[in-house]
Amino acid sequence: MKRIPSWLTYTVLRLLVFAVPLAILLLVGLVWWLAVIAAALIGLCLSYIFLSRPRNAVSSDLYAARHRETPAPSEDADAEDAAIDNAAIDNAATDAAATPSESESRAQRDSH
Repeated sequence: MKRIPSWLTYTVLRLLVFAVPLAILLLVGLVWWLAVIAAALIGLCLSYIFLSRPRNAVSSDLYAARHRETPAPSEDADAEDAAIDNAAIDNAATDAAATPSESESRAQRDSH
């Protein structure tokens, strides 16, 4: 069985910690906007007190994802890098052969 991601668990618990007090306050007959504000404050306090373990799990997962080691380059990547390097060397050699050297260009100017 697959493990439920910690961010999903934490998000669902946070929503429940907000929705349950909101429903209770609305059933009591409190004005909706006041019930929303009160439910948000109650949810904040309850999640800070009771959801420290899921919060720490989410932060650990985020840290692990952010600081994951880069994978070692594969043989395909090495072959691709070698091909790119060879193409760059071939292009440089072609450019050098196509451009006259400085001494040749001086000789041509002096002869005219």
